Formats: sequence, structure tokens, C-alpha cells
Amino acid sequence: MTNPKIVIVLPAYNVARTLLRTLAEIPPEFREHAILVDNASQDDTVAIARQAGLAVFEHEANRGYGGSQKTLYREALAAGADIAVMVHPDHQYDATVLPELVGPILAHRADAVFGSRMLGGKPLEGGMPRYKYIANILLTALANIIFGRYLTEIHSGLRAYSRKYLETVRFEENSDDFVFDTEIIIQGIACGLNFWEVPIVTRYFPEASSINFGPSVVYGLGILRALLRFALHKAGLWHWPRLDPKSPVD
Repeated sequence: MTNPKIVIVLPAYNVARTLLRTLAEIPPEFREHAILVDNASQDDTVAIARQAGLAVFEHEANRGYGGSQKTLYREALAAGADIAVMVHPDHQYDATVLPELVGPILAHRADAVFGSRMLGGKPLEGGMPRYKYIANILLTALANIIFGRYLTEIHSGLRAYSRKYLETVRFEENSDDFVFDTEIIIQGIACGLNFWEVPIVTRYFPEASSINFGPSVVYGLGILRALLRFALHKAGLWHWPRLDPKSPVD
């Protein structure tokens, strides 16, 4: 890939206190192209993002985490991105690993690369709640059985997608909530795309966004539903249209 355009995409909601810390951690060579979607924040997120020179798109109403990603990937593709890298601006993920994250795509070894807390080791020491750690392991193991592939984690929010990936899968048809992250993986599996993982570490602290126990249960049930749908689709028992690759006219 010659002179690839790498676009950092940031799904933002009330991250005024952590946005600049996140941006400072991004290696300088990745800061030229960055897009932030503000999901109707109630703080100074938009003003700080604009002062930092980011391209900012505002949602007048909160469209959910998945809804933010839809806007981000759509705008990244429109801006000519060869690779879109999602970085959460709450400073939970260590953005210094971006060179390792995009490397497999640049080397044509993968269409998508995920940061994995399980490969990085010590997620509990980083503050990850134990119930989330256990649920992460169990849901990922179940997904691997259904996928017929091996991934160490399917829940990471630090990801890089190639233009090919985003132009192949029907991400616009996915959920507007957190299940989006699982659905877009399922779509890639269904379309025969290639995945890679790199080790990462995470930080859990008051300003970092993290869904609590109740929403986590809803999220887990959403993942199980998506996996069941994929299993039925894979077995030829039920057709899930959003798993079909995009046609040239889409």
C-alpha cells in the first residue's frame, strides 16, 4: 500500500476531561487525519475537539455507540481513508500501539486488526471488573466455536479496519448500540475477511466510559442473539441479509 491514508476515528460522548490526553498519546505520524463524532455530549467535548483541529461531526440526539461508528466509518471512507482506526477518546485504551495495530493491514496480512486485552495480559490488574473478565472469556470462546476461527477477544474497542473491510460489510445495517462491535466482526467472518490481533493494555478509572452491570447483561444477551443468528445463517437454516457482502450498487 503506497502512502496509505490512515484516519483516526473517535466516537465521543462527554469526553472533555480525557480527549486531549488521548490525542497526546497518539503517535505524531497518525495525527494528521482524525475525525470525531460527538453523540450529543453535555460537556465541552465539541469545543475542545475543534480547538485541537479535529474534523467534528455532531449528532443532535444520542444515536448510540454503534450509531457513532456508522457516521465515523461513512465519513472516513468519504475522506479517502485506506485504513480507519477507532480510538476511544476516554483514554481507556493505550493509543501508543497504533503502529502495531495498522501494521498487519499495511503488510496485506489482514483486513481488520483488533487490540486484545487477553494477549496484553493482566486485564484485571488494569482495573477490569472480574465479572466482565469472565464474561469476556466465555462469550469469546462461544463465538470462536460458532465462527470456526480463533480470536482471543471480540469485545475490544481499539480496532483498525481496511477500506476493503468497510466497503465489503453492511455496517450501516447493524445495531446502534454496543452490539455493533460484535455484528461487524460477524459480517467480516461471513464475508471471508482476514483478522489479526495485537496485545494491548487498558485503564479503568472514573472518567473512562464503561457500562455497568445491568447494561452489560443486556449487551451480553445481544451478543448471544447475534451469534445465534449467525449460526443459523451459517447452517443454511435462516438467511440474515446483513451478512451478505455489499453489492456494487449499495
